[in-house]
Amino acid sequence: MFTGIVQTKAVVNTITDQGQFRRLELRVASKHLKNIETGASIAVNGCCLTVVSFTASEPEALVCFDIIDETLRLTNLGALKQGSNVNFERSLSFGSELGGHIVSGHIHTTATLAQRVDSENNCRMFLSVEPKWLEYILAKGFVAIDGASLTVGEVEESGFWLHLIPETLALTILGEALEGQKINIEADQQTITIVETVKRVLAQKL
Repeated sequence: MFTGIVQTKAVVNTITDQGQFRRLELRVASKHLKNIETGASIAVNGCCLTVVSFTASEPEALVCFDIIDETLRLTNLGALKQGSNVNFERSLSFGSELGGHIVSGHIHTTATLAQRVDSENNCRMFLSVEPKWLEYILAKGFVAIDGASLTVGEVEESGFWLHLIPETLALTILGEALEGQKINIEADQQTITIVETVKRVLAQKL
């Protein structure tokens, strides 16, 4: 379980294909791996991955994950290259501040960054997404974008708008996002539950 508050940006150090999976090695400031253990969960671009090994060193450390073909196909992790930046968040621990919203790390779909409009103190992004997912994405509701907990702006027939402040752009990989790029989407699970419950109740009454 995660909060959607990205802790840092990590850098892809190496990518190694090993049969039915791909090994991803990230380079990250060592303070973000404090008390880490093999088997721990870390959200990489919002996708929950399991730590298979790590090397503690200063000032940077290395941490490795194995990613299966299905995950590579359904998320933007398959497009990563050596030197790519990724959003990095350790799993929620007891007593941690819940500054965003509850995020599972299970990516529902990918969206395409169809339009980016930058101004002096703001950035607007329009994400094009499959229509079937839009019923779970509501104006002023939560959505996890590459693992970052954000508030949905306006919702249209083909997608939705985000309004991003400079701090979000600086602390996450969204600042680097280009038009045409694939972005991981996790809809808010509470919204999904409510929508599906209402649909089921209405169907029973018809």
